Amino acid sequence: MFASAAEADVRDLRAVRAHLAACQPDIIFHLAAQPLVRLSYTEPVDTFATNVMGTVNLLEAVRQLRLPTAVVVVTSDKCYENQECEHGYRETDALGGHDIYSTSKAAAELVVAGWRKSFFRIDEALGPVASVRAGNVIGGGDYAADRIVPDCVRALLAGRAIRLRNPEATRPWQHVLDCLSGYLLLGAHLLREGRASPHATAFNFGPGPQTSLPVRLVVEEFLRHWPGTWEREAPGQPAPHEAGRLNLAIDRACVRLGWQPVWSFAEAIAHTASWYVSRHVAANPDILAYTVQQTEAFCEAAQRRGLSWMPVK
Repeated sequence: MFASAAEADVRDLRAVRAHLAACQPDIIFHLAAQPLVRLSYTEPVDTFATNVMGTVNLLEAVRQLRLPTAVVVVTSDKCYENQECEHGYRETDALGGHDIYSTSKAAAELVVAGWRKSFFRIDEALGPVASVRAGNVIGGGDYAADRIVPDCVRALLAGRAIRLRNPEATRPWQHVLDCLSGYLLLGAHLLREGRASPHATAFNFGPGPQTSLPVRLVVEEFLRHWPGTWEREAPGQPAPHEAGRLNLAIDRACVRLGWQPVWSFAEAIAHTASWYVSRHVAANPDILAYTVQQTEAFCEAAQRRGLSWMPVK
Protein backbone atom coordinates (compact mmCIF):
# COMPACT_ATOMS: atom_id res chain seq x y z
CA MET A 1 0.00 0.00 0.00
CA PHE A 2 1.29 3.46 -0.84
CA ALA A 3 1.55 5.75 2.14
CA SER A 4 1.66 8.92 0.05
CA ALA A 5 1.64 10.30 -3.46
CA ALA A 6 3.51 13.22 -4.94
CA GLU A 7 4.14 14.92 -8.25
CA ALA A 8 7.58 15.74 -9.62
CA ASP A 9 8.81 16.83 -13.04
CA VAL A 10 11.19 14.18 -14.37
CA ARG A 11 13.13 16.95 -16.11
CA ASP A 12 14.08 18.28 -12.66
CA LEU A 13 16.81 16.10 -11.12
CA ARG A 14 16.59 17.78 -7.71
CA ALA A 15 12.83 17.25 -7.52
CA VAL A 16 13.10 13.60 -8.56
CA ARG A 17 15.86 12.99 -6.06
CA ALA A 18 13.93 14.64 -3.24
CA HIS A 19 10.85 12.53 -3.93
CA LEU A 20 12.82 9.27 -4.07
CA ALA A 21 14.67 10.17 -0.87
CA ALA A 22 11.34 10.70 0.86
CA CYS A 23 9.56 7.55 -0.33
CA GLN A 24 12.48 5.07 -0.49
CA PRO A 25 10.80 2.79 -3.07
CA ASP A 26 11.47 -0.93 -3.36
CA ILE A 27 10.76 -0.82 -7.09
CA ILE A 28 10.30 1.91 -9.70
CA PHE A 29 8.30 1.61 -12.93
CA HIS A 30 9.39 4.56 -15.06
CA LEU A 31 6.61 5.38 -17.53
CA ALA A 32 6.82 9.20 -17.61
CA ALA A 33 7.19 10.22 -21.24
CA GLN A 34 6.13 12.34 -24.18
CA PRO A 35 4.47 9.39 -25.95
CA LEU A 36 3.26 10.78 -29.30
CA VAL A 37 5.13 10.45 -32.60
CA ARG A 38 3.50 13.36 -34.42
CA LEU A 39 3.83 15.70 -31.44
CA SER A 40 7.55 14.99 -31.38
CA TYR A 41 7.89 16.80 -34.71
CA THR A 42 6.44 20.00 -33.27
CA GLU A 43 8.00 19.69 -29.80
CA PRO A 44 11.37 17.98 -30.36
CA VAL A 45 13.20 19.64 -27.47
CA ASP A 46 10.50 18.84 -24.92
CA THR A 47 10.34 15.28 -26.27
CA PHE A 48 14.06 14.78 -25.69
CA ALA A 49 13.99 16.60 -22.36
CA THR A 50 11.29 14.27 -21.07
CA ASN A 51 12.16 10.95 -22.70
CA VAL A 52 15.94 11.13 -22.52
CA MET A 53 16.87 13.50 -19.70
CA GLY A 54 13.90 12.33 -17.67
CA THR A 55 15.37 8.82 -17.78
CA VAL A 56 18.83 10.18 -16.97
CA ASN A 57 17.47 12.08 -13.98
CA LEU A 58 15.61 9.09 -12.58
CA LEU A 59 18.58 6.72 -12.81
CA GLU A 60 20.99 9.38 -11.57
CA ALA A 61 18.77 10.14 -8.56
CA VAL A 62 18.71 6.44 -7.68
CA ARG A 63 22.50 6.30 -8.11
CA GLN A 64 23.20 9.40 -6.03
CA LEU A 65 20.96 8.16 -3.22
CA ARG A 66 22.44 4.65 -3.55
CA LEU A 67 19.02 3.07 -3.33
CA PRO A 68 18.83 -0.75 -3.61
CA THR A 69 15.76 -0.20 -5.80
CA ALA A 70 14.74 -2.40 -8.73
CA VAL A 71 14.03 -0.21 -11.75
CA VAL A 72 11.93 -1.02 -14.85
CA VAL A 73 12.20 1.65 -17.55
CA VAL A 74 9.42 1.62 -20.16
CA THR A 75 10.45 2.74 -23.65
CA SER A 76 8.75 1.66 -26.91
CA ASP A 77 8.79 -0.76 -29.83
CA LYS A 78 9.76 2.27 -31.91
CA CYS A 79 13.23 2.33 -30.32
CA TYR A 80 14.45 -0.06 -33.04
CA GLU A 81 16.06 1.08 -36.29
CA ASN A 82 13.05 0.28 -38.46
CA GLN A 83 13.98 -1.28 -41.80
CA GLU A 84 10.34 -2.10 -42.65
CA CYS A 85 11.17 -5.80 -42.20
CA GLU A 86 8.56 -8.53 -41.90
CA HIS A 87 10.34 -10.25 -39.02
CA GLY A 88 9.81 -9.13 -35.44
CA TYR A 89 12.56 -6.98 -33.95
CA ARG A 90 14.56 -8.66 -31.20
CA GLU A 91 16.17 -7.08 -28.18
CA THR A 92 19.59 -7.51 -29.83
CA ASP A 93 18.63 -5.59 -32.99
CA ALA A 94 20.00 -2.13 -33.71
CA LEU A 95 18.43 0.88 -32.05
CA GLY A 96 17.56 4.05 -33.93
CA GLY A 97 14.70 6.03 -35.37
CA HIS A 98 13.52 8.19 -38.24
CA ASP A 99 11.34 10.53 -36.18
CA ILE A 100 12.19 12.45 -33.02
CA TYR A 101 10.02 10.26 -30.79
CA SER A 102 11.67 7.04 -31.97
CA THR A 103 15.12 8.57 -31.65
CA SER A 104 14.35 9.72 -28.12
CA LYS A 105 13.27 6.22 -27.14
CA ALA A 106 16.40 4.68 -28.67
CA ALA A 107 18.44 7.22 -26.73
CA ALA A 108 16.58 6.32 -23.53
CA GLU A 109 17.53 2.67 -24.09
CA LEU A 110 21.16 3.69 -24.46
CA VAL A 111 20.90 5.70 -21.24
CA VAL A 112 19.59 2.63 -19.39
CA ALA A 113 22.39 0.46 -20.76
CA GLY A 114 25.00 3.11 -19.97
CA TRP A 115 23.91 3.64 -16.36
CA ARG A 116 23.57 -0.11 -15.84
CA LYS A 117 27.08 -0.87 -17.06
CA SER A 118 28.78 2.20 -15.59
CA PHE A 119 27.13 2.32 -12.17
CA PHE A 120 24.45 -0.22 -11.26
CA ARG A 121 26.53 -3.33 -11.94
CA ILE A 122 29.51 -1.86 -10.09
CA ASP A 123 27.99 -0.29 -6.98
CA GLU A 124 26.85 -3.06 -4.63
CA ALA A 125 24.42 -0.67 -2.95
CA LEU A 126 22.32 -0.39 -6.12
CA GLY A 127 19.65 -2.73 -7.45
CA PRO A 128 18.92 -4.22 -10.91
CA VAL A 129 17.75 -2.14 -13.89
CA ALA A 130 15.76 -3.43 -16.88
CA SER A 131 14.04 -1.84 -19.86
CA VAL A 132 10.82 -2.94 -21.55
CA ARG A 133 9.42 -2.35 -25.04
CA ALA A 134 5.72 -2.82 -25.79
CA GLY A 135 3.83 -2.75 -29.07
CA ASN A 136 0.97 -0.43 -30.04
CA VAL A 137 -1.05 -0.37 -26.86
CA ILE A 138 -4.84 0.00 -26.83
CA GLY A 139 -7.36 0.04 -24.00
CA GLY A 140 -9.87 2.19 -22.20
CA GLY A 141 -9.01 5.65 -20.95
CA ASP A 142 -6.78 6.81 -23.80
CA TYR A 143 -7.78 10.21 -25.22
CA ALA A 144 -4.45 11.33 -26.72
CA ALA A 145 -4.32 13.10 -30.06
CA ASP A 146 -3.34 11.25 -33.24
CA ARG A 147 -3.89 7.79 -31.81
CA ILE A 148 -6.20 5.44 -33.64
CA VAL A 149 -8.64 4.38 -30.90
CA PRO A 150 -9.18 7.89 -29.47
CA ASP A 151 -9.57 9.14 -33.06
CA CYS A 152 -12.27 6.49 -33.59
CA VAL A 153 -14.08 7.51 -30.42
CA ARG A 154 -14.01 11.23 -31.25
CA ALA A 155 -15.31 10.61 -34.77
CA LEU A 156 -18.09 8.29 -33.63
CA LEU A 157 -19.20 10.68 -30.90
CA ALA A 158 -19.36 13.46 -33.52
CA GLY A 159 -21.34 11.23 -35.91
CA ARG A 160 -18.75 11.38 -38.69
CA ALA A 161 -16.60 8.88 -40.55
CA ILE A 162 -13.27 7.86 -39.05
CA ARG A 163 -10.48 9.24 -41.23
CA LEU A 164 -7.36 7.11 -41.67
CA ARG A 165 -4.02 8.50 -42.78
CA ASN A 166 -2.32 5.15 -43.40
CA PRO A 167 -4.95 2.36 -43.36
CA GLU A 168 -2.49 -0.33 -44.50
CA ALA A 169 0.26 0.48 -41.99
CA THR A 170 0.81 -2.53 -39.74
CA ARG A 171 1.47 -2.43 -36.01
CA PRO A 172 1.74 -5.00 -33.17
CA TRP A 173 -1.58 -4.33 -31.44
CA GLN A 174 -2.05 -5.38 -27.81
CA HIS A 175 -4.25 -4.53 -24.86
CA VAL A 176 -2.63 -2.43 -22.17
CA LEU A 177 -3.20 -5.15 -19.57
CA ASP A 178 -1.06 -7.57 -21.56
CA CYS A 179 2.07 -5.44 -21.55
CA LEU A 180 1.46 -4.37 -17.94
CA SER A 181 1.35 -8.03 -16.89
CA GLY A 182 4.81 -8.41 -18.43
CA TYR A 183 6.16 -5.34 -16.67
CA LEU A 184 4.88 -6.58 -13.32
CA LEU A 185 6.25 -10.08 -13.88
CA LEU A 186 9.68 -8.69 -14.73
CA GLY A 187 9.54 -6.38 -11.72
CA ALA A 188 8.77 -9.34 -9.46
CA HIS A 189 11.81 -11.19 -10.81
CA LEU A 190 14.05 -8.19 -10.20
CA LEU A 191 12.77 -7.77 -6.64
CA ARG A 192 13.21 -11.46 -5.83
CA GLU A 193 16.62 -11.87 -7.47
CA GLY A 194 18.23 -8.58 -6.44
CA ARG A 195 21.12 -6.81 -8.09
CA ALA A 196 22.55 -10.04 -9.55
CA SER A 197 19.30 -10.74 -11.43
CA PRO A 198 19.91 -12.30 -14.86
CA HIS A 199 16.79 -10.43 -15.99
CA ALA A 200 18.36 -6.98 -15.64
CA THR A 201 18.28 -6.43 -19.40
CA ALA A 202 15.86 -5.44 -22.19
CA PHE A 203 12.59 -7.29 -22.88
CA ASN A 204 9.93 -7.02 -25.58
CA PHE A 205 6.35 -7.50 -24.40
CA GLY A 206 4.35 -7.61 -27.61
CA PRO A 207 1.40 -9.57 -28.99
CA GLY A 208 3.34 -11.88 -31.29
CA PRO A 209 3.56 -11.78 -35.10
CA GLN A 210 -0.03 -12.91 -35.72
CA THR A 211 -1.34 -9.63 -34.28
CA SER A 212 0.78 -7.28 -36.39
CA LEU A 213 -2.12 -6.13 -38.54
CA PRO A 214 -3.15 -3.09 -40.61
CA VAL A 215 -4.76 -0.05 -39.02
CA ARG A 216 -7.77 -0.68 -41.26
CA LEU A 217 -8.51 -3.99 -39.53
CA VAL A 218 -8.33 -2.37 -36.11
CA VAL A 219 -10.98 0.15 -37.15
CA GLU A 220 -13.19 -2.42 -38.84
CA GLU A 221 -13.06 -4.63 -35.74
CA PHE A 222 -13.79 -1.62 -33.51
CA LEU A 223 -16.83 -0.75 -35.64
CA ARG A 224 -18.27 -4.20 -34.97
CA HIS A 225 -18.84 -3.03 -31.39
CA TRP A 226 -19.66 0.64 -32.08
CA PRO A 227 -21.19 0.96 -35.57
CA GLY A 228 -19.96 3.65 -37.91
CA THR A 229 -17.88 4.15 -41.05
CA TRP A 230 -14.32 4.97 -42.01
CA GLU A 231 -12.69 6.65 -44.98
CA ARG A 232 -9.22 7.24 -46.29
CA GLU A 233 -7.94 10.72 -45.53
CA ALA A 234 -7.62 12.81 -48.67
CA PRO A 235 -4.06 13.65 -49.75
CA GLY A 236 -2.92 17.05 -48.53
CA GLN A 237 0.29 18.59 -47.31
CA PRO A 238 3.22 16.19 -46.94
CA ALA A 239 2.76 14.41 -43.62
CA PRO A 240 5.51 13.59 -41.11
CA HIS A 241 7.13 10.22 -41.67
CA GLU A 242 5.44 7.23 -40.01
CA ALA A 243 6.66 3.64 -40.25
CA GLY A 244 4.69 1.41 -42.59
CA ARG A 245 5.51 -1.88 -40.88
CA LEU A 246 6.46 -2.76 -37.33
CA ASN A 247 6.57 -6.00 -35.37
CA LEU A 248 8.13 -7.38 -32.20
CA ALA A 249 9.67 -10.75 -31.36
CA ILE A 250 8.72 -11.84 -27.83
CA ASP A 251 10.78 -15.04 -27.55
CA ARG A 252 12.99 -13.69 -24.76
CA ALA A 253 10.03 -12.87 -22.49
CA CYS A 254 8.31 -16.16 -23.29
CA VAL A 255 11.36 -18.35 -22.68
CA ARG A 256 13.13 -16.56 -19.86
CA LEU A 257 10.14 -15.23 -17.92
CA GLY A 258 7.41 -17.69 -18.88
CA TRP A 259 5.27 -14.76 -20.01
CA GLN A 260 2.72 -14.89 -22.81
CA PRO A 261 0.06 -12.43 -24.00
CA VAL A 262 -3.47 -13.30 -22.87
CA TRP A 263 -6.00 -11.55 -25.10
CA SER A 264 -6.15 -12.12 -28.84
CA PHE A 265 -6.48 -9.26 -31.32
CA ALA A 266 -10.28 -9.62 -31.41
CA GLU A 267 -10.48 -9.81 -27.61
CA ALA A 268 -8.25 -6.76 -27.16
CA ILE A 269 -10.41 -4.72 -29.54
CA ALA A 270 -13.64 -5.98 -27.95
CA HIS A 271 -12.57 -5.03 -24.44
CA THR A 272 -11.25 -1.68 -25.61
CA ALA A 273 -14.42 -0.81 -27.51
CA SER A 274 -16.66 -1.96 -24.66
CA TRP A 275 -14.91 0.43 -22.26
CA TYR A 276 -15.63 3.45 -24.47
CA VAL A 277 -19.17 2.27 -25.24
CA SER A 278 -19.79 1.83 -21.51
CA ARG A 279 -18.60 5.34 -20.76
CA HIS A 280 -19.94 7.30 -23.72
CA VAL A 281 -22.96 5.34 -25.01
CA ALA A 282 -24.25 3.59 -21.90
CA ALA A 283 -23.20 6.55 -19.68
CA ASN A 284 -21.86 4.20 -17.00
CA PRO A 285 -21.78 6.23 -13.75
CA ASP A 286 -18.95 4.14 -12.30
CA ILE A 287 -16.35 3.63 -15.01
CA LEU A 288 -13.74 2.84 -12.37
CA ALA A 289 -15.69 -0.23 -11.28
CA TYR A 290 -16.06 -1.25 -14.92
CA THR A 291 -12.29 -0.91 -15.38
CA VAL A 292 -11.69 -3.12 -12.35
CA GLN A 293 -14.08 -5.71 -13.82
CA GLN A 294 -12.09 -5.74 -17.06
CA THR A 295 -8.88 -6.24 -15.10
CA GLU A 296 -10.45 -9.15 -13.22
CA ALA A 297 -11.64 -10.65 -16.52
CA PHE A 298 -8.09 -10.42 -17.85
CA CYS A 299 -6.70 -12.21 -14.79
CA GLU A 300 -9.35 -14.92 -15.05
CA ALA A 301 -8.45 -15.46 -18.72
CA ALA A 302 -4.79 -15.83 -17.72
CA GLN A 303 -5.75 -18.36 -15.06
CA ARG A 304 -7.78 -20.39 -17.55
CA ARG A 305 -4.75 -20.56 -19.81
CA GLY A 306 -2.64 -21.78 -16.91
CA LEU A 307 -0.03 -19.04 -17.20
CA SER A 308 2.58 -19.42 -14.49
CA TRP A 309 2.53 -15.74 -13.50
CA MET A 310 -1.20 -15.90 -12.68
CA PRO A 311 -1.61 -18.88 -10.31
CA VAL A 312 -5.01 -20.50 -9.92
CA LYS A 313 -6.77 -19.36 -6.74
